[in-house]
Amino acid sequence: MAKFKKSSGTTQEIPTAALPDIIFMLLFFFMVTTVLRETTIMVEQKLPKSTQLSKLERKSLVSYVYIGKPKRTAVYGVTPKIQVNDVFIEVKDVVRFVNQEKDKLSEVERDQITMSMKVDIDAKMGIVTDVQQEFKEANARKLLYSSSKRVD
Repeated sequence: MAKFKKSSGTTQEIPTAALPDIIFMLLFFFMVTTVLRETTIMVEQKLPKSTQLSKLERKSLVSYVYIGKPKRTAVYGVTPKIQVNDVFIEVKDVVRFVNQEKDKLSEVERDQITMSMKVDIDAKMGIVTDVQQEFKEANARKLLYSSSKRVD
């Protein structure tokens, strides 16, 4: 009886010549699709310290309002300003801003919108109270104040 030998000239190596190309394509994809910062903060932000903080669950439902002294005081003055989405607004424009933010959301999520106020520690309470009243008029009932964690 004849013996048959199993001889195959193939090897089990994986070709790695295209691997650097794939890595660079993935790198460029993530560089293009990643958003680092959506807004440029144009007001001073020295946030108050707190002892108890809670983390937000859905950040897509949060709109940020910055209140503080402008960084460029030669152009904008030294009175506290309200900044939303890279622009300064007046107190009377807060309702329009809230309605624009609600329009970006789906019909179900509009009542779940949260307004986050990042107020400078040196800002006067008068402008903060005015913004709160405008939030009430715009039916934005969920309001939170951002702060940084106190280091003990």
